Amino acid sequence: MNAKGTESTCCSRLWQTIAAAAALTAVWLILYSNLLTLSKWLTYDLLSISEGSHFGSAVEFFIFEVPKVLMLLVAVVFAVGIIRSFFTPERTRKLLSGKKEAVGNVLAALLGTVTPFCSCSAVPLFIGFVTAGVPLGVTFSFLVSAPMVNEVALVLLFGLFGWKVALLYFTTGLLIAIISGWVIGRMKLERHVEEWVYQAIAGEAEITSLSWPERVAQGTAAVRDIVGKVWPYVAAGIAVGAGIHGYVPENFMASIMGKGAWWSVPLAVAIGVPMYSNAAGIIPVVQALLAKGAALGTVLAFMMSVIALSLPEIVILRKVLKPRLIATFVGVVATGILLVGYLFNMLL
Repeated sequence: MNAKGTESTCCSRLWQTIAAAAALTAVWLILYSNLLTLSKWLTYDLLSISEGSHFGSAVEFFIFEVPKVLMLLVAVVFAVGIIRSFFTPERTRKLLSGKKEAVGNVLAALLGTVTPFCSCSAVPLFIGFVTAGVPLGVTFSFLVSAPMVNEVALVLLFGLFGWKVALLYFTTGLLIAIISGWVIGRMKLERHVEEWVYQAIAGEAEITSLSWPERVAQGTAAVRDIVGKVWPYVAAGIAVGAGIHGYVPENFMASIMGKGAWWSVPLAVAIGVPMYSNAAGIIPVVQALLAKGAALGTVLAFMMSVIALSLPEIVILRKVLKPRLIATFVGVVATGILLVGYLFNMLL
């Protein structure tokens, strides 16, 4: 096929992709705008559950929230999947290497929000960053930001709490990542990285340019991968939240997790650090707790500690970090989360 024919084929594929995206967007908007009406019809008309009952309230909550959150998740994961096609781990490493710490901390935290990351990739990413000359503190800013300030957490927060809480979480999460990395960098703890890490050689992967149909395909693959993995956690978390929403009395949590209980924030962090969950499982529970009287700062501190300091990630990082550096990492991040919790309880 000549160059003209190849160009024509590429243009045809691009227009087909645009048309399909437009049609799917229209269907998405119609369904999303009618979810509340549909949930009430299913709960009270089709299932004939008594309106105003505890069980009816819980079922309506579940039927409304599950598709709402999953639809938001599909839309945002697809968009972020396309954005991620521009930020491979190799390109991210190149962007961060050679940067001064202050600038590097900010850039690393921002890149962490759009870069593919999970606990299992913590070790290779850490090795790649350190051997490429990325400062230790900058690397930690990325490691804190990537799991905590991700699209799953932001979509769930937006869908369940609104844009103000989602923006608040995004901003404070970034600040914790930036400041934690900067503090760790100032402490000069490079000697507490396992010696073999510095002996490793970071491989250079070829960075290829993708066409827009290929980027759309990556966005679709991200939806299959991420939403396919987290939807059971979404459903389970919302089910727990629905039970709390329907059966726990109003303001019940105020005495345990309210602003008046000064010990609620450190207790929430202490409980959250050893727990293993993700944003999909924990945020619907947090929403239900908040509705029953828990303070916003306390529940945000609990959520951040669960997501940012998961036990599996800490265990995996032990392969490359000595115990003192791991303890410092957990302590600095947990302190930042504590401060955020108390600040929000004071101001909101």
